[in-house]
Amino acid sequence: MQKLSEELKNTPSCASQATCSVSSELNRDESLSVQNKVLPDNNHGGNQRQHTDGFKSKVYVLNKNGNPLMPCSPCKARHLLEANKARVVRRTPFTIQLNWDCENNIHKINLGIDSGAKFIGFSAVSEKQELISGTIILDTMMKSRLDSRRMYRKNRRSRKWYRKLRFLNRVSSKKEDWLPPSIKRRYQAHLTIIDKIKKFLPVTNVKIEVGNFDIQKIKNPDIQGKEYQEDSRFGYENIKTYIMSREKHNCQLCGKSVFGKKVNLHHILPKRSGGTDKADNLALLHESCHKKLHKQKLEKFLKKSKQYKEATFMNIIKRRFKQDINCFLTFGYKTFYKRKKLDLIKSHVNDAFVIAGGKKQIRCNEFEITQKRKNNRCLQKNRKGFAPSIRRQRYSIRPLDLVKIAGKWLETKGVHCKGKRLLINKKSIAVKYIENIVHTGTFNWKQAVSLLVKVDSRFT
Repeated sequence: MQKLSEELKNTPSCASQATCSVSSELNRDESLSVQNKVLPDNNHGGNQRQHTDGFKSKVYVLNKNGNPLMPCSPCKARHLLEANKARVVRRTPFTIQLNWDCENNIHKINLGIDSGAKFIGFSAVSEKQELISGTIILDTMMKSRLDSRRMYRKNRRSRKWYRKLRFLNRVSSKKEDWLPPSIKRRYQAHLTIIDKIKKFLPVTNVKIEVGNFDIQKIKNPDIQGKEYQEDSRFGYENIKTYIMSREKHNCQLCGKSVFGKKVNLHHILPKRSGGTDKADNLALLHESCHKKLHKQKLEKFLKKSKQYKEATFMNIIKRRFKQDINCFLTFGYKTFYKRKKLDLIKSHVNDAFVIAGGKKQIRCNEFEITQKRKNNRCLQKNRKGFAPSIRRQRYSIRPLDLVKIAGKWLETKGVHCKGKRLLINKKSIAVKYIENIVHTGTFNWKQAVSLLVKVDSRFT
């Protein structure tokens, strides 16, 4: 028996139910289960796959030759799969390929990219609806990994005196269009997502928002003329003199004057965490306050130095998009004006929707994509008494991959025991119990994917 949960108000008591047959003998009893009330749970046989959030889910379609077509609804894709007229070729995002020749009827699709150093927003829009949208969370651990690699190589070279000197091997910086590895990886993520979307959507135009930042103007709004050629320490004897003038001869921790007392310069962001010796990263402290800070861990009370890595990244890549891909460029002030006109909140997806030319189109479910590394370089510490070693073996199962065990799809944390066992929810499971594997690759798609997989999980 179905459980009745709540009552609907303002229901007329004289309203009769629609008959299901011409013969009155075959009709149901028109009396309600609870007199004078209609309950929302009475319609138990409704469409269980219907989404009520106002957003649409899409299944992406390829023709017989593998070229992208316009996407379809999950319902239509399910019928094609049941009739063996299509097969599943990609799980995330859910994509099918037709087994028969069809009309390649495609519409004009604009792809908008909201570029960034930590997040990328994307949205593909046609004249009537939005076809795909989402946010990419970029992996920003490249610098720390390079530091680890530098440490490994330094130790190795110290044991082998016959190796060549490092400065004789640096040829990458002399190459044309060379980029630092940390910037190159984030920039390449922009090109990768554009290429991936073009594989399952017939994109006509690509429009990218870029930024032009004047970092010196951000630091000093009154800067002009030849002041651009002068450092912030211009006219001061050394860094310590400049910092004393900047802090007005007061300790940054206690706020008292430092005249006649011993002072120390403290790194706000430690060098081990990527901090520098620049004046912006140094704080003026009493010697006693400096000792107190380290003992009681009071770093949170210091003024954090502003970082302009994102602005520097945007200044570097703004001209490279035109060189590498055929696209149109736009700027943030135009996006801001259009977004306000459409009364949309600030988000990477909404910015990308506006960049793509979106206005009043039907929106679709949003994807959240996490970027991950392909190869794991780690120091194996727990080796049962043996000396630590660097893990170089590449295993087929990587973190965040999906495995099917006992009829359930689970997300892996990685492998151990030389690839013989999996780590899933802090539990170790033997590889022999795996029924199926889905490799997520560099990008791990989530959220809206679950809606599509729920509809067609039996075909994967």
